[in-house]
Amino acid sequence: MTDIFLEGGRTLIDSEFAETSLAVSGTDITQVDASRGRARLAIDARNLLVLPGIVDLHGDAFERQMMPRAGVDFPIDVALADTDRQVISNGITTVFHATTWSWEPGLRSGDNARCLLEAIERQRPHFAADTRFHLRHETYNLDAEDEIGQWLAEGRVDLFAFNDHMDGTIGDMAKPRKRNRMVERTGLSSDDFDSLVAHIVSRAADVPASIGRLAAASRAAGVRMLSHDDATPAMRQGFRAMGVTLAEFPINEETAREAASAGDAIVYGAPNVLRGGSHTGWTKASDMIAKGLCSVLASDYYYPAPLLAAFRLAADGVLPLTEAWKLISLAPAQATGLIDRGTLAAGRRADILLVDDSAPERPRLVAVIAAGKLVHLTDATRLLSAAATPRETVVAA
Repeated sequence: MTDIFLEGGRTLIDSEFAETSLAVSGTDITQVDASRGRARLAIDARNLLVLPGIVDLHGDAFERQMMPRAGVDFPIDVALADTDRQVISNGITTVFHATTWSWEPGLRSGDNARCLLEAIERQRPHFAADTRFHLRHETYNLDAEDEIGQWLAEGRVDLFAFNDHMDGTIGDMAKPRKRNRMVERTGLSSDDFDSLVAHIVSRAADVPASIGRLAAASRAAGVRMLSHDDATPAMRQGFRAMGVTLAEFPINEETAREAASAGDAIVYGAPNVLRGGSHTGWTKASDMIAKGLCSVLASDYYYPAPLLAAFRLAADGVLPLTEAWKLISLAPAQATGLIDRGTLAAGRRADILLVDDSAPERPRLVAVIAAGKLVHLTDATRLLSAAATPRETVVAA
């Protein structure tokens, strides 16, 4: 750990950009509008944007490192180490790995969830990004209730989401391409998959009570909760009554308005913004943002998306960059209870990005500081000498 000085830069302070310098010591920002002092490491941030690190509360692209092709597995420790490099190189300094524990075997099985949790806990000290565990519970997975309750009580879960993809699963069974993909993911035969689905559906009457018990366990543990793909205002109201205050990907405007009216955090996917619409054909995130019906953007299935989406929103005139950036930094930090990050101020965690915005829709990440450590640098000429030699001298050397 060494003190870091960022010289100049258009720095996002509150809701405005200001030309200023930052001093970092230990894991925190110590001063805004600082002088270099005794900092051993200085970085020239002039002509760059200086932005808070991205907080990603839902990302599951790590699954591609674990299983890049159906039936092709790689060790979890290798996959997570590669994922850490990916998130950092895309400006994500706090990442919640959204791990699905479903009723199906294979990639989203209980065994896989256990291995992922244990690997994250074991490797966390070695990651550059602050890496946390977001458990996505398929509500029909009734046999997992007791163990999940124990994880919540033990403080091993950082975010807890209620998912219900059963209707979609049943619908996809009639579509050969999607059916084959589901079956391949589980490793079951086609007949065994059909039998498993029939058994799971037969227990539907027990699902609501299980949701209620797990919501109570999450509240008791102080773990924040999300409901996924809320389909109606009544569904959002029901989850809110159980203390579930994050609405993740509400599928229509009426449901999003219900969430907004109660002050719930509303999460949409940054890939939706970047691609100009949802890959499912549902709600267009940029429209929801323009209407004030989205407060958080998450990487979902593509780690480069948050950084690019914020700049896309600014380029399209949906929001100024100062406000668009809050969707991927301050707002998700607040929604997850991480009050020490998401903004650049003295005493806050030193998660800082240096970004070249000379191509407005294709921002280039120059450097990443995570918890006071320089963990990513693409332009070594930005390093200043120990004696604070002018940049021209460093380049010439």
